[in-house]
Amino acid sequence: MMNSLLKEVGRGKRGSRDLTYDESVQAAELILNGAATPAQIGAFLIAERIKMSSPEEIKAFIDVCRSKSKIHPIPGGLDCAGPYDGRKKSFYSTLPTAFVLCASGVPVTLHSSPSLPPKNGLTLYDLLKGLEVASEQLDITSLLKAAEQTGFLFIPTEKWCHPLAQLRPIRTELGMRTLLNTVEKLLRLSDAPFMTLGIYHGTIIDKVVEVLRRTSVEKGLVIQGLEGSDDISVERITRVHWVTKEETTQLIIDPEVMELQVHYPDIQWSLKHQCDIILSVLQGKADLPYINTVLLNAGVRIWLCGNARSIEEGIYQAKYIIDNGYALQKFSLWKNLVQNNTSKKVIISLQ
Repeated sequence: MMNSLLKEVGRGKRGSRDLTYDESVQAAELILNGAATPAQIGAFLIAERIKMSSPEEIKAFIDVCRSKSKIHPIPGGLDCAGPYDGRKKSFYSTLPTAFVLCASGVPVTLHSSPSLPPKNGLTLYDLLKGLEVASEQLDITSLLKAAEQTGFLFIPTEKWCHPLAQLRPIRTELGMRTLLNTVEKLLRLSDAPFMTLGIYHGTIIDKVVEVLRRTSVEKGLVIQGLEGSDDISVERITRVHWVTKEETTQLIIDPEVMELQVHYPDIQWSLKHQCDIILSVLQGKADLPYINTVLLNAGVRIWLCGNARSIEEGIYQAKYIIDNGYALQKFSLWKNLVQNNTSKKVIISLQ
């Protein structure tokens, strides 16, 4: 069966065709169930990359992945989906921004896995280690308990969707971006009604927008942000796509209009540097490029979720939260909760 599907997508630029939704479900089941061989999986992913996946194909893989994943709905939450291949050249503002939002009353879900090709940069996994949270030891129960008390949920995606973990060796060997790089960002394992989604290549914007409209997301923003993330730059104008089931609108976010525009310094981003700046932002002590990035992104996300009437009002809320230490309190509470829950489980398991 896999060979017949491969023939349809692998006939070259002119001879190949998009699979129907049902055919794509069949392909996804064969791949995610382990029925397809590594050679067939690699061939399929490369053929899809050359052909360029259709919205139906992307949606089918999302649906099959979700059917094999743990889902934990969080009402009123925001899912922030950045690249799973990490960062190398920009500040990871989405992490401190998440705690600003939680302090504003918006539950936030971030998700990640250990780094993947093509970038092989720093991921949220690495950041949590650098912030002295043992990301490999975080079990589902500890993360859910911490989320209940703080509003912040971190999802180690490959632990919640085991088939993706099994595909990691093939993806690593291929060494390039594939259909799965888009799929894993759109799994929405907390069923959040709001979403920000970062994309790397502008060529896929229309397809991702169409896929997002077919989900249960009420309001979403598709952003070609820093290094393909959903983080909006304070150095330049960013075009984003506002997405609901009824409409899609392109918006321009200009940091100069928000009085937040500033140039980023040219620096080498190490794990320690990322973590130091994240903590300095939460403490309200960061340099302008970093504090302004968090203010802008928090303001946009607070507005997206309906907790502010405008982006400007969202920015004012974010500044108040940081200045008064509420974001730092949220982070400290979350860190203590996950560490305590995890250490207790380790002690019990050793007895």
